[in-house]
Amino acid sequence: MQHVELVETRDTLWTRTGLMSFYEYLPEEIARLGVTRKATGLALGQVQTHVRLSREREERAREGPTELLSLSELAIAVWEYLEWKRVAHVMTERQMPVYAPGQDPRVGRREEQQMRRVASDVAAAEQHGEAPVEMLRHRVYRIDAQQTGSLDEPRLTVHLMASSLSEAAHRPWTVYGRPAGPYRQGEYRITSVEQVLPESGELF
Repeated sequence: MQHVELVETRDTLWTRTGLMSFYEYLPEEIARLGVTRKATGLALGQVQTHVRLSREREERAREGPTELLSLSELAIAVWEYLEWKRVAHVMTERQMPVYAPGQDPRVGRREEQQMRRVASDVAAAEQHGEAPVEMLRHRVYRIDAQQTGSLDEPRLTVHLMASSLSEAAHRPWTVYGRPAGPYRQGEYRITSVEQVLPESGELF
């Protein structure tokens, strides 16, 4: 099977019409925000349990097959593990009985950084005469594909950002469906599309 390396854009996309679009949150920001919300109100022992579980998830991801994109199960697992570990550290350092984001200086700094990034993108668009600026609220989806007619072959998994479930299901075919791509000539079929960041019920 031929592997194709794709790199998801970080936060900015230029379309043919010259309209600049950017994500309100980067994938790692969504992962960290999810941890912050889950950790809120938890005692240190509960947070340490999440540290252990997220470390185990990272270890499983490292042992799994390598994905085609830099945005992957492993990347998400690493982001979440490091954030749970950081939350446990700040709770210990500040002697928090339960985790409160308002007492976590890093949370406030990240919000300021995100706002500055958005303002910078808006200013850059205005400077270049590109208007209007389109605000995109993308999510991270996991797409699994299986070789047609065979359940014995390993799954082909990619994670990517899209604005909806239907867009996420369509996007892999634009690249992987090419003659040299891994989905070429109908050899693979998409078996599942799942939103993984933010998790169900979390709104950003």
